[in-house]
Amino acid sequence: MGEARRIVVKVGSSSLTTAAGGLDADRVDALVDVLAKIRSGGEKEIVLVSSGAIAAGLAPLGLRRRPKDLARQQAAASVGQGLLVARYTASFARYGVRVGQVLLTSDDMSRRAHHRNASRTLDQLLAMGAFPVVNENDTVATDEIRFGDNDRLAALVAHLVHADLLVLLSDVDGVYDGDPSRPGTSRIAEVRGPEDLAGVEIGSAGKAGVGTGGMVTKVEAARIAAAAGIPVVLTSAVHAAEALAGGDTGTYFHATGKRSAERLLWLQHASTPQGALILDDGAVDAVVRRRTSLLPAGIAAVEGEFSAGDPVELRDTTGRAVARGLVNFDAKEIPLLIGRSTRELARELGPEYEREVVHRDDLVLLHT
Repeated sequence: MGEARRIVVKVGSSSLTTAAGGLDADRVDALVDVLAKIRSGGEKEIVLVSSGAIAAGLAPLGLRRRPKDLARQQAAASVGQGLLVARYTASFARYGVRVGQVLLTSDDMSRRAHHRNASRTLDQLLAMGAFPVVNENDTVATDEIRFGDNDRLAALVAHLVHADLLVLLSDVDGVYDGDPSRPGTSRIAEVRGPEDLAGVEIGSAGKAGVGTGGMVTKVEAARIAAAAGIPVVLTSAVHAAEALAGGDTGTYFHATGKRSAERLLWLQHASTPQGALILDDGAVDAVVRRRTSLLPAGIAAVEGEFSAGDPVELRDTTGRAVARGLVNFDAKEIPLLIGRSTRELARELGPEYEREVVHRDDLVLLHT
């Protein structure tokens, strides 16, 4: 942890706002004090993924709790996002640091051109000495608004910026082997793999009613990052300084895998499939076991409406999703290709049809 040069820090809504809604300036300032001190030496770069836009907009709009309907969530985010970035801007200004706001949706994370642009923007902000504050674009998001309280987004951003460490801050100081409010439970200091959490009951969203994540999404985000080669510390916001200094706090998730191509991580964990291709048994075997591309001859049916470049699910004949990939044809073209060889298609329709429906470099297997 002490050697980590580029760090992504994620903070949850409950660590920035009051239970009634609205930003808690003292909490924001306390977090900024820690982050500004860490980066002041010039050896570390930090990207902050901050929740809190919807929660910040509750009190100004007269809402007692986070609304359940999408329209009022988006309205609260619209009001709250401005307040949130203004608070960060004022707080970092005490240290002479400029803030750059980056709003993302899962569409930005799943489309290669979009996530390349996001990567360049974040790298440039860091290079110019600005402090990037990332949040989900809740004012226009639909399904994305329930993305996991930004926890999963933080894991993806950590991979996007090639971070050396991900720190997840909330109102709980780590993962426990039971309900932390009950006597006899203890903090799990390290997680080296899924087996270390076997049988552990992970809690859901907190009681404050201003966030959506809870420990479930944080553990899932930690697993995503760890599997992509990024270690994770999960602790409470009040222990942020200790965590960033490498102290014994929270739960440390060891990296369990190697870094993969960025678009594949987005494809597996952030993309929203626009349709599905049903594969025959031979194609399932080829894609899953032999890790080949998907050819037209192995497709049995097509579902949904999508365009070339969209993410689609690859399913077996029982409907089970076995993989996800970026498709090379529009949905309306697929029926012409089903069950036919690429050579036959090229001869009849032209050389542009002598290609894979989903190339193996644009395909990830799903462990279901």
